Amino acid sequence: MVKVVITYDRIRAEEKALQRACEELGVEASLVDIKDAFIDITKGEVNPEVLKGDVVIQRCVGHYRSLYLTAMIESTGLLVINPFQTTLICGDKLLTTLTLRRAGIPTPKTLIAFTREGALRALEEVGYPAILKPVVGSWGRLVSLIKDVETAKVVIEHRELMYPLYQVFYVQEFVKKPDRDIRCFVVGDEAIAAIYRYAVPGEWRSNTALGGKAVKMEISDELRELSIKAAKAVGAYAVGVDCLESERGLLVHELNSVTEFRNAAPATGVDIAKKIVECAISLAKK
Repeated sequence: MVKVVITYDRIRAEEKALQRACEELGVEASLVDIKDAFIDITKGEVNPEVLKGDVVIQRCVGHYRSLYLTAMIESTGLLVINPFQTTLICGDKLLTTLTLRRAGIPTPKTLIAFTREGALRALEEVGYPAILKPVVGSWGRLVSLIKDVETAKVVIEHRELMYPLYQVFYVQEFVKKPDRDIRCFVVGDEAIAAIYRYAVPGEWRSNTALGGKAVKMEISDELRELSIKAAKAVGAYAVGVDCLESERGLLVHELNSVTEFRNAAPATGVDIAKKIVECAISLAKK
């Protein structure tokens, strides 16, 4: 029997759904709160009482905890969904954009700067309004809509007083789009479900973590092709692909390697957790 380990640092609806899916599919599953675990990296051994299984579904919320945990687990020979390289790229917007560009996938116009002067010039080049994002972050946090140069100076000044990572200025064009964006879920080689995420009144960001509403959408050929291509570009087994509708067609702007689906599953009627576990079982048997 295949044994699935689900690692987490915060138990959420998604992790519970994955555990139920394992039970329904007749595979042994264990949920592991990684905050209580340790791995001896000098021996390349996992604490045997913590991670015993054939495949690990990595669900830690914290980016660095997720990234380094994946690296350590992979070093012991265990298969992880998603792999280290996928987690590294998807967790960093700059690396994501570079990877998508190399794969020929359309993205919003993006500029990178490392100083106040460079960031102001980049914003001028993109044109106001523009978006300023941290290269690492989720749930729409610290993503700023910059409407003019005075606002830009204030936001940049705040970033200069933060951790050095936030002084990498990721400047992106403000895409003219409907009051929504798209998330398409890719598991294995299949685009299994997609949703529109509608922003709440008065909020320009459509993240469901900020109250955005998930509504089922049909997967067009364009969305299917782009999403699968993006997932393959980052080497993902299970990923959420975020797209914007623009005058130039769909633009891929982010990928989520520990994607949330608590709102998408009931909205689409697709058992996303089950699809992920089925993928894990298939990979473990290879």
